[in-house]
Formats: sequence, C-alpha cells, structure tokens
Amino acid sequence: QVQLVESWGGLVQAGRSLRLACAASGSIFRINDMGWHRQAPGEQRELVATITFTSGGVTNYANSIKGRFTISKDNAKNTVYLHMNSLKPEDTAVYYCNANLRTPWSARLSNYWGQGTQVTVSS
Repeated sequence: QVQLVESWGGLVQAGRSLRLACAASGSIFRINDMGWHRQAPGEQRELVATITFTSGGVTNYANSIKGRFTISKDNAKNTVYLHMNSLKPEDTAVYYCNANLRTPWSARLSNYWGQGTQVTVSS
C-alpha cells in the first residue's frame, strides 16, 4: 500500500507565499515523478506542476502559475514541495498531490493521489 500525505495548506493574503509538502510512504520501489494538481469549486481538476525523480528532476508548469510557483523534491524523503509566491485569489483551490511510481511487485507504473489540502487566498 502507498500513501501520499499533503500538508501546510491554509489561508493566506493575496501577494503572500505558502509552501505545500507531500510525502509518499509505503511499499515504494521507485518514484518516477510526482506533482501537484488543483481543483477550484465548480471547476475541473487541473495540472499545476510536476517533477521527475529521475533524469535530473525535470519540471513542468501550468502557464497560469509560471514564474510564481516552484516545485522541488527531496528524493531521500520521497517528498515533493510546491513553493507558491505572489498568491492570487484565483489560486484558491484544493491542491492534490499525485505520484507515478513502481511498487516492489509490479513492473508497471501506478498512479496515486493524496487526499488534498485546501489553499485559500484572500483579497
């Protein structure tokens, strides 16, 4: 079994910063990549950022957050971070952690999701 646990969401004023963390634990053989998605009320879930745990940590960002958010990782801790700067009210959403990884008993990549953490940006 694999668990993804997000932390450090909350309420912040517009223009301020916030950092999210997501730790993967359990029966993990190797993580291929991890990332963050978000879902605002009444909206579809959208990609925010991803980072590979191999290949030197290749990153990918949604256009809406480029230059404001930075994704980083700690391979030893199986943890991914999302550093969010210059937050806007439209960044308000539930942020979900996602991982594509291999368990010890499968050669295929499996996809896992965290339970989500609320980020609210007040104007």
